[in-house]
Amino acid sequence: MKFVISGAFQPPQDLIPIALAAEEFGFEAVSFSDHVVYPETLDTPYPYTEDGSRRYDETTEFPDPWVVAGALSSVTKRLKFNTNVFVLPMRNPFLAAKQIATAAAMSQGRITLTIGVGWSNVEFELVGQSFARRGARADEMLEVMRKLWSGEMVEHEGEFYRFDRLKLTPPIPPSPIPVWVGGISDLALRRAARNDGWLSDLQTSAEILDCVERVRGYRRELGRDEDFDVMASAKDAANVDAYRRLEEGGVTQVLTMPWVFYHGLTEDVEKKVDGIKRFAEDVVSRMK
Repeated sequence: MKFVISGAFQPPQDLIPIALAAEEFGFEAVSFSDHVVYPETLDTPYPYTEDGSRRYDETTEFPDPWVVAGALSSVTKRLKFNTNVFVLPMRNPFLAAKQIATAAAMSQGRITLTIGVGWSNVEFELVGQSFARRGARADEMLEVMRKLWSGEMVEHEGEFYRFDRLKLTPPIPPSPIPVWVGGISDLALRRAARNDGWLSDLQTSAEILDCVERVRGYRRELGRDEDFDVMASAKDAANVDAYRRLEEGGVTQVLTMPWVFYHGLTEDVEKKVDGIKRFAEDVVSRMK
């Protein structure tokens, strides 16, 4: 099992020391969340809390994940970068493909794209994208982007996107970019089964393992038996035994904010770095 630090909600100035500590103490990756704006009023509820309220407020920071990945790749050598999640259908597929390919090239292939289809109609309208049928459009966007990442002259004739032969100008990703899918709905789990991995929400271990089994079932239906990644955040797992149970159930990466176990939701970057070091000693080193 490998461990990924959640960079969600972190001030940009804290991300370099967090990344350096993550690399030094044996974490696999740092992951970044994605929102463009904070609408004061919503017309769609936040889907991951019982009362529909958001887990963040208007002061929460959401630096662009691809800018951050490019910057952090310049000060690290091994550390990988992920998203949790990148709201793909809120974007133009050509611009998204270019951004992600550039981050992959700058990092020498240390990028994993984890997508979601979004929940905020307001944000979609502000960036000029349709909220309706966003899942189907995200599926086709992935098809388009994989073509563009091939480095070849490509064309496409689909429901949402049509274009004659063209080539994404360099940089081209140095290796295939894994695509994972976040979400806990049946549609999200089926989409994950069609791709390379699944990302949980903040769930119990039992809920996570149930979702893993469902994704495995969908993959069997598709005739896919190759390796499949699962990055999970378990709200009831905080020690080696609990992580071992997740690993035995198919979880390959744990997404966590390690300093929370030692210092709570601190704003002190030195305490964050200390928490990374202590978690590495208490957990990461014992899971190898």
